[in-house]
Amino acid sequence: MREKSFVVVEGPIGVGKTTLCRLLARQWGTRAILEEFEENPFLPKFYQDRRAYAFQTQIFFMLSRFRQQQKMAQLDLFSSRLVADYMFAKDRIFAAVNLSDNELDLYNVLSQILRRELPEPDLVIFLQASVDTLLRRIEARGRSYERNMSRSYVEQIVEAYNDYFFRQRPHHILLVNTDRADFSENEESLRGLLDAIESHGGGFETYVPRLGEAGYP
Repeated sequence: MREKSFVVVEGPIGVGKTTLCRLLARQWGTRAILEEFEENPFLPKFYQDRRAYAFQTQIFFMLSRFRQQQKMAQLDLFSSRLVADYMFAKDRIFAAVNLSDNELDLYNVLSQILRRELPEPDLVIFLQASVDTLLRRIEARGRSYERNMSRSYVEQIVEAYNDYFFRQRPHHILLVNTDRADFSENEESLRGLLDAIESHGGGFETYVPRLGEAGYP
């Protein structure tokens, strides 16, 4: 595969995307592109009533992500590596879970038009964790609008991510389970991951932290 100029960290809610993205940016001395989710005015209402606010929430996210990645695409990806904590295709994963069939049809028309103008990642680091781990991390970060998030919704999101990455496999992927790996606290684990990123040869590969790299009990 070509030089990994555009690296994306992805995975379900609470898996640790932003934390790892910042760590990688610091290690590489480059810029971290972070999702601007807090600017979505529909998000708190969505977690109170998913059915009533799903379409507004999804369209706002899609346009916000498009604008942000369009600006990023204007940067010279070949002069410095960029790392982001989301990919534009993420929007489609959530849309499939939250929208009705008619809403999804309209969403897909708009999404396909917009994504043609955006760069594809050279490598996607797909972070996994158990639902119990995700719920624990979601609770620990204490966002008020996430307090009503149900276990069943997190399970749906995990299933949608697995379907996208395991069945469709649309990108060069490095799979990393984070149930017992804390990259912010364990330098050996982070070094191992950095080596796995640089040696990734394309397709679908898995990084398993070596014995002694576990960060969680």
